[in-house]
Amino acid sequence: MTNLRDALRDLPEAVFADVLESDDEYLLVVDLPGASSATTDVTFEGGRLRIEARREKETPSEFQYVEENRPLFLDAELPLPPDATDEGASASMDRGVLDVHVPKRTAAPERTIPVSDPNSDDE
Repeated sequence: MTNLRDALRDLPEAVFADVLESDDEYLLVVDLPGASSATTDVTFEGGRLRIEARREKETPSEFQYVEENRPLFLDAELPLPPDATDEGASASMDRGVLDVHVPKRTAAPERTIPVSDPNSDDE
């Protein structure tokens, strides 16, 4: 989880994100004003979550930029905790807020593994 927290600190200043954790999943909430579900891609690959978003900005024709501080693109790659899995992961976007639900792997039940001895006559 520490790597994920560190990566969130490295996001551009214009991007705000929260990480929440329950017993069953992680929830990543990212504010992406100006982005929509059509302009946002979320990919889970190799234990990392990649978010690519494009913001829509309309400039009235009678105006020109004097200063532009709102980037049009966000490209973030975040490491996920080792127990995160993409099975059943989901994402939704509502008014520029991206919610990404990443389930945790369920621990394999404990089981006894028999140990055989090929030299034993107990077979």
